[in-house]
Amino acid sequence: MKGFVPVYGKEMYRIFASPIFYVVAFIFLTLAGYFFYSAVAYYSLLSFQSGRNPFMARQLSLSEMVLEPFFGSVGIVLLFMVPLMTMRLFAEEKKTGTMELLLTYPISDRGAVLGKYTAAISVMALMLTGTLPAMVVLSAFTTLPWPTIFSGYLGLFLMSSAFVSLGVLASSLTQNQIVAAAATFGALLLLWILGWSQTLVGPAVGSVLVYLSLLSHFENFAKGVLDSRDILYYVLFVILFLFTTLRVLESRHWRA
Repeated sequence: MKGFVPVYGKEMYRIFASPIFYVVAFIFLTLAGYFFYSAVAYYSLLSFQSGRNPFMARQLSLSEMVLEPFFGSVGIVLLFMVPLMTMRLFAEEKKTGTMELLLTYPISDRGAVLGKYTAAISVMALMLTGTLPAMVVLSAFTTLPWPTIFSGYLGLFLMSSAFVSLGVLASSLTQNQIVAAAATFGALLLLWILGWSQTLVGPAVGSVLVYLSLLSHFENFAKGVLDSRDILYYVLFVILFLFTTLRVLESRHWRA
């Protein structure tokens, strides 16, 4: 992985020097905060009402009414935000003509791909970390199921890592950033809703669609359930798209 460190450092500098990061981070944290506040406010309202209804009180669950909706909402926000963060990774290099210059340095293709990918997921992890203070504040008022919270954040990180890997591939295929963002969002949305077609096809095809769906593998994390099959799915997803990106970059040798 020759050149990983300089590419990673250069990409981190470019990301933090760009206003795109600050706009995306502001929108992400604002939306995440809104969804968290809405879920907590609704839960609090029902908690007050349940004071006169013991049966209703037994039905209240912080995990089901606050944490699951919050993690699910953040996942949807990431669906929109990640394409904006990844669209510049390779597309801008191609457009400005620095792509060939980058690849003529003593930097391997693998180092370039992993350097840019790691920088992008580092930024996504930083943005996710920005939502943790909300959990800390909530813990001052009630006892939180921290294992469920850990599971939810792990799921968000794995899913955003998968999103970024697809975004890296889309960015490597074009020099137009808007095209890269649109292609990433379209592909991610398709993979997100893929499982919804389960009832429209046969059981065999339906089970395949559900397995390929990004959403179906995230739901367990949001519920606090760690399943090795879900983790393996995201790991293989990342490997597949990074491997394809590497093949795209290497294709310049035989195209030349």
